[in-house]
Amino acid sequence: MSDLRPTRDGVPASRIQLPDGPWRTVFEALCALFPSIDGETWARRFERGRVLDAHGRPLTLDAGYRLGDTVHYFREVVDEQVIPFAETLIHADEDIVVACKPHFLPVVPAGAYVRQNLLARLTERLHNPHLVPLHRIDRDTAGLVLFSANPATRGQYQALFRERRITKEYLAVAAPLPHLAFPHVHRSRLVPGEPFFRMAEAAGEPNSETLVDVVHRGAEYWTYRLQPITGRKHQLRVHMAALGAPLLHDRCYPQLLEPAADDPERPLQLLAWKLAFVDPLSGQERRFESTRSLTLDRGPVTD
Repeated sequence: MSDLRPTRDGVPASRIQLPDGPWRTVFEALCALFPSIDGETWARRFERGRVLDAHGRPLTLDAGYRLGDTVHYFREVVDEQVIPFAETLIHADEDIVVACKPHFLPVVPAGAYVRQNLLARLTERLHNPHLVPLHRIDRDTAGLVLFSANPATRGQYQALFRERRITKEYLAVAAPLPHLAFPHVHRSRLVPGEPFFRMAEAAGEPNSETLVDVVHRGAEYWTYRLQPITGRKHQLRVHMAALGAPLLHDRCYPQLLEPAADDPERPLQLLAWKLAFVDPLSGQERRFESTRSLTLDRGPVTD
């Protein structure tokens, strides 16, 4: 199967490999596998050519089900919210793309965001349906994201993350921690929390590690440099909350606040600031830095 996903208006199709089941047609399988989407919606997608086979060919409503077949489909969200903040293209060559995303923009299609995400925007902007993010940052977090632009070399760049041969550094604004000696290493065991999208620290062998340092000490808030040694979900947010300095404007940690509309005046004070690695193709030292800054970060950042 080709790595290339079909795209429409810069939006890559979602993809599913059909599991074992009693269905006669692909239509029946999709209705059963996605019960939150009614049959009428799926029928309209078939009729409009928005459900495709592994080769990008439109499927009909009576297309037969076969275990293991790959199906592409284009999600749609009625009245999708427009995110009025723009990404910045930092670097692009035939193998990789580096972009700096704003707060509130997802990296990939998810939930209520189909077109309003970094992947869709870059796919359309660069006319490259091969783009794949090599890592993720939260929708609430701003900063750098590295993409693979070439399936032929993708595995070599993926290995940078798998083998921890890439340095990721974040900037964060939070309350002072005058009782700690810096740099400080925080290790803990992170497990799924409640509700399902949160993480929590638990007893047991640590599976997460963060290096914490201070780059600016203000009267009310400090700016921290955070280097995740591991890459657990919400790791930096949980670790800073555990240290007694939850990130400014964090609505998930240490307590989960009531849902609210995105507030551009109060974005989460977390920025994916730097990516550095030795390029696996050329052996060249690569270093990329964000063009953004945090709301209350007023201190210089130095190595």
